Amino acid sequence: MTGTWAAPGRLNIIGEHTDYNDGYALPIALPHVVTCEAAVRSDDVVRVESRQYPDDVVSVRLRDLARNPIPGWSRYPLGVVHQLRDRLATGLDIRIDSNVPVGAGLSSSAAVTCAVAVAARDLACPDLTDDDLIRITSAAENDYVGAPTGTLDQSASLLCAVGHALFIDFASATRSQVPFDLEASELAVLVVDTNTPHTHADGEYADRRAQCRSAAAALGVKSLRDASSVEQLDDRLLRHRARHVVTENARVMAVVDVLRSGRDLRDIGPVLTASHASLRDDFDVSTKELNRAVETALATGAYGARMVGGGFGGSVIALADAANCDTIADAITREFAVAGFRTPRTFVATPSSGARRVG
Repeated sequence: MTGTWAAPGRLNIIGEHTDYNDGYALPIALPHVVTCEAAVRSDDVVRVESRQYPDDVVSVRLRDLARNPIPGWSRYPLGVVHQLRDRLATGLDIRIDSNVPVGAGLSSSAAVTCAVAVAARDLACPDLTDDDLIRITSAAENDYVGAPTGTLDQSASLLCAVGHALFIDFASATRSQVPFDLEASELAVLVVDTNTPHTHADGEYADRRAQCRSAAAALGVKSLRDASSVEQLDDRLLRHRARHVVTENARVMAVVDVLRSGRDLRDIGPVLTASHASLRDDFDVSTKELNRAVETALATGAYGARMVGGGFGGSVIALADAANCDTIADAITREFAVAGFRTPRTFVATPSSGARRVG
């Protein structure tokens, strides 16, 4: 048995660092995907290769996955297989290809794990549900790779739909599709990859999670989703971290209300900009490149702009008239050149399909 599967990168319209705090988020799937060609083997070997790393082919027996010491990109697909090892009768051949920008805050790693997961499900584990796949792919990143992510990226990559944003309530694990018709309003979401890669497996992201746990404990709540006010926190740092999460949840609900009510999509612009200010000032995960991109986009006519992803590098989104996106992109490129930053990459995001079989 053999086939090809694809899983997209994701773009979070709003709702950063809320998933591991039992909050809300509103992602879309990108047209950029990771593809996984997979085939069932006759032995117990898992062989993974990538077009992006042609000299880094890895073969591991199923029973040796738990103690596999090999670092690098291969741990993402191998982590998924490790989570499924008790369900697999034989090994797999896995070949990865990707056009999702790496380190841009667009969830390239989750796209890898989700592409492998849907391939393994269709080839060998047909009884797995979407919730099972979210759990498996999240565990692959958290436990096998050591990247302390929530489940936002995996949920978006697996479940998003064309022309919609995915409203996720992480406390209840409920999801619903919300229409996001930019074209009808002659709008677009411009993505600016600042070309400053980040990684979730570093200490800063883990620190933010720990700080949120500490803030929740100090407030006497299970998670920051349950907090209504944070100003009583004596610790200034924890107060700032908690304030971002509480206000970000409110911003997600505000954007969802606009989308569901049919109001002018331009109304979400100030909410996006407020999210960036909160991520910059309260959560302290922005960078000079991200800030400059947001400031330039707003000065060039964007209705709203913010950093996306976990932070410490990555990308910015700007809500703008479709006809103005090239002007905004050119202005940001010029500003980056003047500042001595790396040349950014830009593209327009289209709400696309989640993971699926493509061949």
